[in-house]
Amino acid sequence: MLDATLKTQLQGYLQNLRAPIRLIATLDDSDKSAELRELLAEISSLSDKVSVDESGTDSRKPSFLIAREGETHGVRFAAIPLGHEFTSLVLALLWTGGHPPKVEPDVIDAIKALDESMDFEVYMSLSCHNCPDVVQAATLMAVFNPKIRTVIIDGGMYPAEVEARQVMAVPMVFKNDAMFTSGHMTVEELVAKLDVNSADREAKKLNQKSAYDMLIVGGGPAGAAAAVYAARKGIRVGVAAERFGGQVNDTMAIENYISVLETDGPKFAAALEAQVRHYDVDIMNLQRAERIVPAATPGGLVEVHMENGGVLKARSVIVSTGARWRNVNVPGEAEYKNKGVAYCPHCDGPLFKGKRVAVIGGGNSGVEAAIDLAGIVQHVTLVEFADALKADAVLVNKLKSLSNVTIHVNAQTTEITGDGQKVNGLGYKDRASGADHFVALEGVFVQIGLVPNTEFLKGTLELSKYGEIVIDAKCHTSLPGVFAAGDVTTVPYKQIVVAAGEGSKAALSAFDYLIRQPVVTDVSQPEEVAEAA
Repeated sequence: MLDATLKTQLQGYLQNLRAPIRLIATLDDSDKSAELRELLAEISSLSDKVSVDESGTDSRKPSFLIAREGETHGVRFAAIPLGHEFTSLVLALLWTGGHPPKVEPDVIDAIKALDESMDFEVYMSLSCHNCPDVVQAATLMAVFNPKIRTVIIDGGMYPAEVEARQVMAVPMVFKNDAMFTSGHMTVEELVAKLDVNSADREAKKLNQKSAYDMLIVGGGPAGAAAAVYAARKGIRVGVAAERFGGQVNDTMAIENYISVLETDGPKFAAALEAQVRHYDVDIMNLQRAERIVPAATPGGLVEVHMENGGVLKARSVIVSTGARWRNVNVPGEAEYKNKGVAYCPHCDGPLFKGKRVAVIGGGNSGVEAAIDLAGIVQHVTLVEFADALKADAVLVNKLKSLSNVTIHVNAQTTEITGDGQKVNGLGYKDRASGADHFVALEGVFVQIGLVPNTEFLKGTLELSKYGEIVIDAKCHTSLPGVFAAGDVTTVPYKQIVVAAGEGSKAALSAFDYLIRQPVVTDVSQPEEVAEAA
């Protein structure tokens, strides 16, 4: 099942095993069991520290447990973890075999400190690029805490189970048989959600930090570029990010970033963080800004208050909080989110195989989603508010060539309906005739653009009518000492390469601002920072 290249790579990785592990398989006579048996045999042939045992008795067939030799506790895959999940499989093998994870020690300590018996079931699809982070987080918890048991389930292999549990979006995590969370989540986020005291502890840590020369709020391409440019100036730099990489994490393929021929969002986001960490930058993840308090005096310290109660101070601030998917804001959307209403066709499309879906939005993202889904689902209905599709002509022509796609332009979505458990239809109004229409279906994918993450800034600095931060050519905002960059601003063309360029420009502008301020020795700052300023 593994080609020669993958076998060679895996064999190299398995040399890092420090303890023998056993793959305990539960199989039957199905084709999928035969595939899994072949995969496990190939893995065990690559290391004398890996053995296969087919005596498993799990209710899910096929599945396999990864455990240390002589133990029965570990992570179970009710899946054939290839595709996007092959890395998750490799890491599960290594971690179980004693190879240390590349995770901060305090995260591992927090996992070990969780004092509750928990059973996690993580539903994923092999085509989901958001799923591996959640799969690996739940795996890590099972490996390092004996009270935690984790099962990774490929929804495509267990459609009846997915249907019974109303899993209509991945990744989706169940805890002790109840839905716990859905969507992208890092191990830090998962631990924080389980540890009710983590916010208070984190706030205390933030309050104890010395003032920064430059604080960047947001860790997407703009924030990462700003951090690198600022750090290279030798000043004290901090990055407070809700999740490093931002919306890039939700991007399937990146093929237009200059010098990078092709990559995907999660890889690109990881590379951003790795480059920032290469410099002496204080990265604070899982931090959501609540408000900004301007400096009391010219050249003074700006305060950034976080939702957890912590307060960070800095001589200059760059806001790069990015944007998020825009909601269509009709009845039923919120009620049926993850119950048929979805925002990522790459992640959730396979869950709608053979079913009827709609795509709301006729721009590039909407038309691309419809084309992608048409190869999986029974039928796609595309609904566009404008009187024509706005996507590139080549995409529109491709869409119109598909026999299982219906296009409605000049159509206003009015509601998303359901039976209380899941979506069963979509209503729209013909804007020309005023006639109301209803389409029976099982899924709705919303693809209507972005909204800037600026709610916390209202009343503090100038925003455009669209909620974007108004900036000049040098990224200045209406507040002295506060700059902004990326998708959160009025700069046109919300592209990764544009955001990165704007982030570097914002850092240079902020540094120019700093060197023109009077030298003020702040006792809360280390001496070397004062000297560098």
